[in-house]
Amino acid sequence: MLGFRRLPALLLTVLALLFAGTACATRTPSPAPEAPVEDPAAAFPAQIALDGQEPITLPQQPKHIVSLSPTATESLYAIGAGDQVEAADRSSSFPADAPRTELNALSSDAAAVAGHDPDLVIAPDGAGKLVEGLRELEIPVLVTPAATSLDDAYAQIETLGQATGHSRQARDVTARMRADIAKIVADTPKAPEPLTYFHELSPDFYTATSRSFIGDVYGLFGLRNIADDAEGEYPQLAQERIVQADPDLIFLADSKCCGATADAVAARPGWNTLTAVRERRVVTLDEDVAGRWGPRVVDLVRAISDSVSRAQRP
Repeated sequence: MLGFRRLPALLLTVLALLFAGTACATRTPSPAPEAPVEDPAAAFPAQIALDGQEPITLPQQPKHIVSLSPTATESLYAIGAGDQVEAADRSSSFPADAPRTELNALSSDAAAVAGHDPDLVIAPDGAGKLVEGLRELEIPVLVTPAATSLDDAYAQIETLGQATGHSRQARDVTARMRADIAKIVADTPKAPEPLTYFHELSPDFYTATSRSFIGDVYGLFGLRNIADDAEGEYPQLAQERIVQADPDLIFLADSKCCGATADAVAARPGWNTLTAVRERRVVTLDEDVAGRWGPRVVDLVRAISDSVSRAQRP
């Protein structure tokens, strides 16, 4: 009898556990907490500086930026700070909706730049007189030297993120750049012997060595630069030296400015004998992409990869 008296209690316990388990199994899971939204204003006041440059203090998030660097203009738009760009210099050709003006970092005066009422000016290295004038007017100026390596380019993009209140977006951009470049390089077939190349900056044979930013990019593919025995980052070579070196690849970064084409190269005295010409390995680059160190450097890496891959096809 005792066992029968205990049965209802046991049954109720089992049913209670069963329903509890069913409820747990059918309960809608709570949504994962969203990542906190970045508050641009919360990052200010801030002290900003690139290595080797004088730091600047920004009391609040800049809303009226004047960009006097085409590379900086591209980067600002890529990290989501395009709406803060009040004016860009006349060479800022990308993106198409950038507010281009006739400003020029090397020839415009401080008054012309100040006329746009900027709370931040981004200037290239070499605009020393203009920078001094703007600082006398107490306008913050962030100087962005030319990058000499991909690491320099990443650091500059992330510094622009800090200066504009878009740090997270800037880190996202550089992370994608690193990943894209790594994949492109990994997917490019390796030549049995290092291919040689000549990178033409102008028809009078100015070029870039491996010590330059562009040389750092070519170095990702193990290419050998025929100009590396010359002094400096951007030397001028004698035409005879180029012909004697007989590069496997020729890259032209002077098509827009100077009309350089594969046919024009082949017509130069003695150049029709070069391996790059005979094997149709003269590559026309977008010189804006090849001459800047912003997010579109991925496009340059892809163009070089395509050329290296084609050079190894039978």
